Amino acid sequence: MILDQKTATPAPRAFRDLLRSGDLIVSPGVYDGYSARLVEAAGFRTAATSGAAIANAVLGIEDVGIMGLAENLAHCRNIARSIQIPLTADADDGYGNPVNVFHTVREFEAAGVAAVNIEDQLSPKRCGHMPGKVVVPLHEMVKKIEAACLARRNDEFAIVARTDGLAIEGLESTLDRVRAYVRAGADMIFPDAIRSEEEVARIVEAAGPVPVSVNMGFGIRSRPTTPLIPLSRLKALGVRRVSLPRMLPAAAIHGMKNALAAMRGVIETGEPVDRPDLLVGIEEIWALMGFPELQELERRLLSVETLSSKYGQ
Repeated sequence: MILDQKTATPAPRAFRDLLRSGDLIVSPGVYDGYSARLVEAAGFRTAATSGAAIANAVLGIEDVGIMGLAENLAHCRNIARSIQIPLTADADDGYGNPVNVFHTVREFEAAGVAAVNIEDQLSPKRCGHMPGKVVVPLHEMVKKIEAACLARRNDEFAIVARTDGLAIEGLESTLDRVRAYVRAGADMIFPDAIRSEEEVARIVEAAGPVPVSVNMGFGIRSRPTTPLIPLSRLKALGVRRVSLPRMLPAAAIHGMKNALAAMRGVIETGEPVDRPDLLVGIEEIWALMGFPELQELERRLLSVETLSSKYGQ
């Protein structure tokens, strides 16, 4: 990967090309270098940062509006650099008023991501599937979208307008928001915490030519809020992108719990065990992180004496 960066298609254009293809885009949620590179290695064509997962993993807190712009931005920049597929970022509520949103979009675009979510929650925001959310007045969010569109330097950089109105104001009010966000220039509509296929269909209709993204959460496990809807059905309803923000964090937690439980058994018995069913080997980690490419770069750029001291060659 290190040696291929010069040939990569710019992220905003790559993401727009996926949207123009007409295919259903499935974007697993990522939160670090491991998860991002695994998504790319698995053949997915795009990934999406999960603000909740970054807050959980980096700060060790729940997604209740504590994480700030600088923390989120720095983490997204590093993730975007680690992969060649386009990455979309979760910028929460834009970190303030429309002027703040202008600055936020400029920063995320410069960080190398393909698109950015801006949501219509009142600060401090929280995970879209938690109780206690409050949305800002429609006119305020419209101004945020206008600010976001004005801020971008590349028109292919996508502005994703997320609405949390369904859980608070109901479907009809949410449809009004969707139409207003489209008129304001949003490139994609993201209704969070949808409750039924009927809501999906109505929102897709209200969005018109603007693509709709739906959050399927864990992807392969149900949850109390949005039901698991088959991908084929979502495509038939007109959805253009499906995000899976909670799948990889949940899988990582499950795997780490199992490994820690096994290690507790080793401590208690005093007997070593070899559990390749629980852990990948170091060679797989090196391959995922691009160590072979780094070695190739070292062979090209370092002296024979330096290589000999590093590798005994």
